[in-house]
Amino acid sequence: MTTLKEQLQEDLTAAIKARDELRSSTLRLTLSAITSAEVAGEEKRTLSDDEVQQVIGREAKKRREAATAFEGAGRVEQAARERAEGEVLAEFLPKQLTDEELAAVVAAAVAESGASGPQGMGAVMKLVRPQVEGKADGGRVAAAVKAALAG
Repeated sequence: MTTLKEQLQEDLTAAIKARDELRSSTLRLTLSAITSAEVAGEEKRTLSDDEVQQVIGREAKKRREAATAFEGAGRVEQAARERAEGEVLAEFLPKQLTDEELAAVVAAAVAESGASGPQGMGAVMKLVRPQVEGKADGGRVAAAVKAALAG
């Protein structure tokens, strides 16, 4: 079975052969970020698939934030490119939870913790975070928890 990093490298090779500039540049930057993470710290190491997925998630988040910033500055073409790069990266991430699935996880955590009101947010987040790691953006999770605790 191939690792996620190997899959990225294979897809990069295919994108280069197909002359897909957007895909090849996105995968090249992502592999560069993975290599940087591997050599960070005391000694070089190979990242596990979960760690590679976290790096890809960070890269996808950067693309979302950049797209929002470009859109706010009126640079629609650059925002569209950032979104397209984010879609390429999304192929390598786990399927994101729908709003309904996220609400169900949050409701179960609220019931389990017995929290009520904004002061219970930390306790609920502590229960929800491990269940949705990589499957939902932190901002979305926080908003769902806040909404559930508000009533």
